[in-house]
Amino acid sequence: MPSDIKSSSTDRFTTHEFQPYVPATTQMRELTLLPLLAGTLLGMVFGASSLYLVLKVGLTVSASIPVAVISITLFRLLGGLGLRRATILENNIVQTAGSAGESIAFGLGVTMPAILILGFDLEIARVMLVAVLGGLLGILMMIPLRRALIVQQHGTLKYPEGTACAEVLKAGDADGAQAQSQAAGAGATTIFAGFGMGLVYKAVMLVLKGWKEVPEKIFGSTFKAGSVAAEISPELLGVGYIIGPYLASIMCAGGVLAYMVLIPAIKFFGEGLTEALAPGTMLIRDMSPNDIRGAYILYIGAGAVAAGGIISLLRSLPIIWQSLRHGLEMVRATRAGRGSVRRTDQDLSLKFVLIGILVLITAITWAKPLHMNLVGAVLIILFGFLFATVSSRLTGEIGSSSNPISGMTVATLLLTCLIFLVLGWTAPSYYVTALSVGAIVCIASSNAGTTSQDLKTGFLIGATPRFQQIAILIGALGSALILGPILLTLNQNGTVYVTQTTVEKATGKTKVNFPTELRADIKQLGRSETLIGPQAAADIKSYRVWHKSDTSGGPPGKYLVTEDGVPAYFVDPGINGQYTERPDGTKASKYQAPKATLMSYIIKGILSQQLPWGLVLLGVMIAVVLEMSGIPSLAFAVGVYLPLSSSSPIFIGGLIRWLVDCYLRRKHAGANLTEDQLMAEGDKSPGVLLASGYIAGGAIAGIIYAFMEGALGKVSEVITAWSTKHNPFFEGAYADGLSLIPFALLVLALYLAGREVLFRGQRKTAARAANSANP
Repeated sequence: MPSDIKSSSTDRFTTHEFQPYVPATTQMRELTLLPLLAGTLLGMVFGASSLYLVLKVGLTVSASIPVAVISITLFRLLGGLGLRRATILENNIVQTAGSAGESIAFGLGVTMPAILILGFDLEIARVMLVAVLGGLLGILMMIPLRRALIVQQHGTLKYPEGTACAEVLKAGDADGAQAQSQAAGAGATTIFAGFGMGLVYKAVMLVLKGWKEVPEKIFGSTFKAGSVAAEISPELLGVGYIIGPYLASIMCAGGVLAYMVLIPAIKFFGEGLTEALAPGTMLIRDMSPNDIRGAYILYIGAGAVAAGGIISLLRSLPIIWQSLRHGLEMVRATRAGRGSVRRTDQDLSLKFVLIGILVLITAITWAKPLHMNLVGAVLIILFGFLFATVSSRLTGEIGSSSNPISGMTVATLLLTCLIFLVLGWTAPSYYVTALSVGAIVCIASSNAGTTSQDLKTGFLIGATPRFQQIAILIGALGSALILGPILLTLNQNGTVYVTQTTVEKATGKTKVNFPTELRADIKQLGRSETLIGPQAAADIKSYRVWHKSDTSGGPPGKYLVTEDGVPAYFVDPGINGQYTERPDGTKASKYQAPKATLMSYIIKGILSQQLPWGLVLLGVMIAVVLEMSGIPSLAFAVGVYLPLSSSSPIFIGGLIRWLVDCYLRRKHAGANLTEDQLMAEGDKSPGVLLASGYIAGGAIAGIIYAFMEGALGKVSEVITAWSTKHNPFFEGAYADGLSLIPFALLVLALYLAGREVLFRGQRKTAARAANSANP
């Protein structure tokens, strides 16, 4: 539908009449209780799966379209049972409330785990405050910009995800044609099938030890320390399919550089050294590939990610300036729209927005867990408005997936830490203050972009903006309250309490040394604490907490010590920890949290100046070389930082998407479609819906397993012992190859869905209905 939007000489924000799908004069059910509750609950589910994903690989995918399809199907089923069906505006409320969880999960996963890496505790109050305050602040800051970005620039800013979601809602309009309803049902069948397949696959792999989770091949003496591996998980496969072959290939290429070039090179040149090469603590000849990665490659990857984020932000400077100018114009012009009584022009009042922002800023300033001060609160206001505006506009131009939120967060932390350095605020407590500033700005920016997509969807279908804004505020609050406990539980159940005894790692034997002279200063000891998670039953004693910040005498981090300061345990966290096996031999789930690690490096590097800058600058130069070669450096840099096992299944998903896109090109060869139209055909194919189901099902299974890991206890040990002895897919000479068979079946199902072979019956029924409705 053409936009035909122009500005008049008297009011820049007056437009020619745009006719949405539901006219402004139509009165229809919209903000009702059941859709609001359904959207909030779906937002929690997809927020949890997004949090799991961002801890794994540092990225998420938009939840709006899957939530919209599920909403259409659920209310269609209710209609079949004799209950009322949802209107298109009620389905829009569901997807609006359900979309907030994904953006908050991204902001939390990118920032808050850095607390652990900096040596502090991941306190529940701190995490929930950051999630709630950042999520609500981003929405409120976006509301005054709606008319400038969504309405006045309707023909300029496309908001691709929001536009696609509007098309899904139109196609599934329950009050429209039967064919449209059946088409939506076929899509929902695909999503639910993908969810079930991902859930069952991941549960069999994790709980029943049906097959090896990470097949791996380490090369021999001719290519020492070179290795390839793949974490054969449905959620990573689905991510690769959705982001497409280009980004998936670039990300995996970063992993190939790390594991097939940099790690073997370090092994080759360092094998003859007779002393440990800092920042490593072991001889290089004794290091496994993952040991080398932990000691050296992580810093190189962090430097590349930081440089890539800053470069992406610098490229956006013209848009930043335009966004600020339009934002200020919008604030001045808001009064011009106050007299409007049209339903589709009604926003929450500017008075409500300003009071809400003031309340949130006051809460940020006085919240003790954030260690905030007046300077930090002012920085949140400045950076929050700046990057919420930029995020909203960038989302309109390039979409949520390409929005450089990480770069904005890096810039926020860099500037905040430099200001703190000038003021002499370099004590450890200021680490938390700086991170709180970055975390709230990150979540606010991310949620502002998501809110923009939702308001664009509403603009196209004729929703009431005020009702959407209320819905996303409630949805954001619900997701924020649940994501904090999930984050803490994932970390707790993956925590390993390391003792003096040798700990078996996935890649070899290492040892944490507690020298006899290592003692904690009793004055530095914190509260008393007992063990938590799977090891809690083995030791019920209470210990004092010691946060060790230097490297002398033992690794920095959190220790549990006796009352006289003698270390009893080194606490290796579940997020970004190094030990994947506990002293009793049970496995521990670890989460890389790549971008959170970067944030911690920025804070510690500037405020304490304790980074191996040589390695960091190597990463920076890698990013510069890539940008000079015309290759997006940020996706590549994330691949350098992540284990190759995480990026390789993403690459496989991208490869399947490429094969499906090739099929669609042949299928539509005679239709003279443009590249954008061909891309749209791929984006709305059943493969994308099945991949979305894979992501949700696999991630939810991983979260449930993490929550139950401690309760499973002996049962898990028995299953693991049996599978080790009797299951060749899990352990043995051929386990690496055999475990690829179930994954290949998952890949085949995704390919067949993209080719429209799976679930063909439902689509044929929908097509027949469409033909009969449009003879």
